[in-house]
Amino acid sequence: MADDSRSRRNGVIGSYAAIGDSFTEGVGDPGPDGMYVGWADRLAVLLADQLPVSGATEDTVHGDFRYANLAVRGRLLDQIVDEQIPRAKELAPDLLTFCAGGNDIIRPGTDPDDVAERFERAVADLSGAVGAVMVTTGFDTRGVPVLRHLRGKIATYTAHVRAIADRYDCPVLDLWSLKSVQDRRAWDGDRLHLSPEGHTRVALRAAQVLGLDVPADPDQPWPPQPPRGTLEVRRDDIHWAREYLVPWIGRRLRGESSGDHVEAKRPDLLPLKH
Repeated sequence: MADDSRSRRNGVIGSYAAIGDSFTEGVGDPGPDGMYVGWADRLAVLLADQLPVSGATEDTVHGDFRYANLAVRGRLLDQIVDEQIPRAKELAPDLLTFCAGGNDIIRPGTDPDDVAERFERAVADLSGAVGAVMVTTGFDTRGVPVLRHLRGKIATYTAHVRAIADRYDCPVLDLWSLKSVQDRRAWDGDRLHLSPEGHTRVALRAAQVLGLDVPADPDQPWPPQPPRGTLEVRRDDIHWAREYLVPWIGRRLRGESSGDHVEAKRPDLLPLKH
């Protein structure tokens, strides 16, 4: 099986690059500067904290650790392959996280077997060009109203991703088994992207996969909350449809993407700053 046993400690990770779509860009986790943070940025901090601070300047808190995030919201797998993988190979980081295919899977009529074949070709291309390639499974969407009906397709794709990871010795960020993100508080108001706490829990899980000691358990239970009444649930559904579903349908009808005119937020391997 692929090494996702939380005990990967082979070598020091001095550089990390992330490729993918809105999940890896960090949508749902806004930062103080107006840019999204997200699980990949949070994982970068955890990785950098493992390194000594030798050679750091007053503006640099994590020594020689370098990080790039090439992910852009709305990107399909083939777009990630064409736009992000060549740059990732140029950067040649010690660690690359590769999460892609989710936007393909949620499109009507797509075949998860076909998406997985294209995903495997990309993993093969990356193998040897970068250090470790961490791949990411899909979420178990049983409790996500807008994605619940796609659970079977997502499960099929997830099984393929795990098999690909076995063949190429990739660590696996297994989101399907991360029970804590099945709580609605792990999700943003659009019901498609993680909340800041959801992103935090994914970052902690990714760090565990890589064998890092983490400050909190990503699967720790959420605090109890009072049950929600039928009227409250209905009011939330109406608000969600008006604020998120209708605009999403409009973009689809116009052939637009949320990532149109959006560029990667961190295209170079740079030190993490204060």
